[in-house]
Amino acid sequence: MSSFAEAWIEHDYNPFIVFDNTGKIISLNQEAQYLLGEVNHKKIFDIAQTYASMTYGFKTTIVDISFSSYKFYAITVGYDDETSIGIKLYKSATKKFANVEEYGESVNIYALLDLCISASSTNANIKFKKEFDPTFPDVRLKVEDFMKLLTKVYQSHINSPVITTRLALITGEYIRFNTKKYPIFSISIKGENRDRNYEKSIEEIGIKSNCTIHFEQDETLIHAALVS
Repeated sequence: MSSFAEAWIEHDYNPFIVFDNTGKIISLNQEAQYLLGEVNHKKIFDIAQTYASMTYGFKTTIVDISFSSYKFYAITVGYDDETSIGIKLYKSATKKFANVEEYGESVNIYALLDLCISASSTNANIKFKKEFDPTFPDVRLKVEDFMKLLTKVYQSHINSPVITTRLALITGEYIRFNTKKYPIFSISIKGENRDRNYEKSIEEIGIKSNCTIHFEQDETLIHAALVS
């Protein structure tokens, strides 16, 4: 393979992994490294085996696959002998931010989350867990709308015995606005027994807060631009 082709794969937006026949990784691109930060590589190997062609060659399958913040709409699996197998996963297009509005209060995101968790825990027999990236700067947000959004999300999980809140930067993803590039951060609020009746109101408040919202079975994901 030429160095140009190798560089192209390395910088592909979609994860690409080659395994040996035991499931050990032989090679992978940059995007696959990010993916494997959220999912065990054995799960990807199992998917490659499941969707591989019955004979040597390549097979593309349209299939919905999700791993935490990653969503895929198709995969290609290929092999030409019994020693190795490759898989490429095609990322679904994420909902786009309408804009980035550079105004609002500069707030400590940890304090904001702690405040909403404290309010939500009042008179509720729930164990709240926090998994926070400790390196976040202060963030400019529409504080009132953002607090309404967090409160509504916690309300939707209020019947869960445990609610886990995770704050993290989405590695390698940015939004461009007026020639500037902004990182994207994610707040995951996860707890079983999520009430889906809240989804419409959460999405409406999300629009006012300039956030995108993703719903999983037991998880609500909030994505926003990190404007500091």
